[in-house]
Amino acid sequence: MKSFSVSSKDIYRKWYYVDATGKILGRLSSTIAHYLRGKHKKIYTPHLDVGDYIIVINANKINITGKKNKKKIYYRYTGYPGGLKKNSFSDILIKFPERIIKKSVLGMLPKGPLGRCMFKKLKVYSGKFHNHTAQKPIFLQV
Repeated sequence: MKSFSVSSKDIYRKWYYVDATGKILGRLSSTIAHYLRGKHKKIYTPHLDVGDYIIVINANKINITGKKNKKKIYYRYTGYPGGLKKNSFSDILIKFPERIIKKSVLGMLPKGPLGRCMFKKLKVYSGKFHNHTAQKPIFLQV
């Protein structure tokens, strides 16, 4: 018996789109990370990027549970002394709703070059329109 090894010609990527309206952030992010890694495929290999492309629309209508709307804090550092900036979830949801989903999914992917390659296949839009109609994405029920 021989072991099956995935090559680049065996990898076929599909395009999916997800509507984030009314979805819970963590549950949606874990499903997106699952599809970006390719764990839903039979040819899943941990050391290769076999995942699909994911488009997220209506990122500004995402929900979170509990009182995290005011209590959840996102930190970023400018690189200068005293340059620690912090914003609440509700502030970032108003200004940059795409960053919330991207940061959540990035934390669920592998660290290093492989995870960065998988992350590039995630496209997030705050409105209901996206620029990828030519790829004919399939609706993904989450």
